[in-house]
Amino acid sequence: MTASIPSAPPATDSPAAPPLLAGPLLRRLNERRDGPGWRRLAFHGAVLLLGAVLWGAPMEALAIPSMPSAGLWALRLGGLLLLGWGLAFGFCAMHECGHRTAFIGKDLNDTVAWWAGVLSFYNADYYRRYHQWHHRYTHQPGLDPELEDAPPGSLGSYLLELSGLPWWIGKIRGHAAGLRGDFGGRPYIPAEATEAVTRSLRLQFCVYGALLVASLWHGNGAVLWFWLLPLAVGQPLLRFVLMAEHGGCSTSTDGLSNTRTTRTLAPLRWLMWQMPYHVEHHLYPSLPFHALAEAHTHLAPRMEHCDPGYLAVHRSFLGNPARLALP
Repeated sequence: MTASIPSAPPATDSPAAPPLLAGPLLRRLNERRDGPGWRRLAFHGAVLLLGAVLWGAPMEALAIPSMPSAGLWALRLGGLLLLGWGLAFGFCAMHECGHRTAFIGKDLNDTVAWWAGVLSFYNADYYRRYHQWHHRYTHQPGLDPELEDAPPGSLGSYLLELSGLPWWIGKIRGHAAGLRGDFGGRPYIPAEATEAVTRSLRLQFCVYGALLVASLWHGNGAVLWFWLLPLAVGQPLLRFVLMAEHGGCSTSTDGLSNTRTTRTLAPLRWLMWQMPYHVEHHLYPSLPFHALAEAHTHLAPRMEHCDPGYLAVHRSFLGNPARLALP
């Protein structure tokens, strides 16, 4: 069974109120196109490639006349960051393609989502069903699967969340259970979907196994140096932006108050496949990522949370970490 993410926004106004986006505008914004998806995928690939080259190239290959060795090491560490961010933010590519709106064709969306999940240590087939429930029960305790683990409510738990360590532990445990076909306590994975999700996870770990064997065979530790380490380095920035999506927001069913849009720099928006426009996305999950900026111009005046940057959001969290905790 294929789970479908809702294509209509939740009811945020009374039945007599006019729609947030007028019908003709919504139909135009909903139009699927391949070009923006390919351009965004190329940008994401370029980040990965540049990061891998700077991080992995021999020092002599990076040698620039008159540049001191400290500068060369700075280039290399910059490459590690770029590679890590490209890998971790593969989650965003998986998310958009998981909605099957990034490209016109279902198969292309699913293929890109699956491989982006491989890179970012997610499984796209599991995530699609999990994410359907997140949209259906956004930020509602006891219903939204993103709240299965309590949000941080103190400075210590906030810093721990940013480190990415709870994410690693959760992913390892979740993947281990999924590989056994055990989805108990996860109602978003219905019985008829368990075989397909288990098969997808096992295929994904066959890819990891093949890469590990090749890495050990050649004795170069590539899986560690070009995947695990960079992914661990990239996780804190991903946690930093994801915490802002619903952290400190209402637990009501009102999409204008239970989600946050964050204005940020264009390179980060590109790497995130426009996910910072998160209120717009939750109100209208059917909109392709490239339509969210225009939707923002119409929806921003109605939003309760539309913040001027991630630093501003996290300053408010640091000023009162208990804001992140659920009531």
